[in-house]
Amino acid sequence: MKKLQPIVPLGLLLIVTSCSSQAQVIFEDNFEGDQLNMEFWSYEEGDGCPNLCGWGNNERQIYNRDCVSIEDGKLVIEAVKTGDKYFSGKINTKDKIEFQYGTIEVRLKLPTGHGLWPAVWMLGANIDEVGWPGSGEIDIMEYVGREPHTVYSSLHTPASHGETENSKKTIIEDIEEGYHTFKTVWTEDDIQYFVDGDHVYTFIPKAYDDANYPFRHPFYFLINLAVGGNFGGPEVDDTIFPAKFYIDWIKVTKN
Repeated sequence: MKKLQPIVPLGLLLIVTSCSSQAQVIFEDNFEGDQLNMEFWSYEEGDGCPNLCGWGNNERQIYNRDCVSIEDGKLVIEAVKTGDKYFSGKINTKDKIEFQYGTIEVRLKLPTGHGLWPAVWMLGANIDEVGWPGSGEIDIMEYVGREPHTVYSSLHTPASHGETENSKKTIIEDIEEGYHTFKTVWTEDDIQYFVDGDHVYTFIPKAYDDANYPFRHPFYFLINLAVGGNFGGPEVDDTIFPAKFYIDWIKVTKN
């Protein structure tokens, strides 16, 4: 993949065009170097308390920036157990990389084990004003270790959130083996999902209002590895630690 250098002054993302394609590359991170690019990313830390204990899902991990690293051109988020506590990592691009519509692609390698919940997802940049689920949520990839060979493609809206009806489970027998590419095509009217080039789901809302399609404003990225929780657990197999979630690259283009 060609390395591009987006210019991001004071949280505003400038469009960078690719010489080899008609698509505009509006964001790209290949995780080169020896540390996370803080022009793009911020750490989230703690257990969510007091406002969102367990991060709203009864998750068991405490997020710590020391669990996030760059190794051999990969973003690595590691989950560990120390004593009776679980630690892991979470990063986001809030106030730094925010965009509206585009094709999102991410190449990653999943961690495995009962109790793990890796995810690449997006939240509306207006979340501080309208809260969740008013902001909308686009889950590019979710996987839970208690359901081998299965990935989730989901959307959360005011009309359907939590155990949302806007979701597709896809069985892929070798999803735990090596790296796979997840693509989400987000437009004004629908959101399409692909895994390794194969179409797996298209979301078309019942109505184009804020309750059913809160996806007509800028969003930002989140990448994390949760432990336990309502979706990932509740049981956790302590023999699986340490566990690592690898992200090779992430890119957004717009035609």
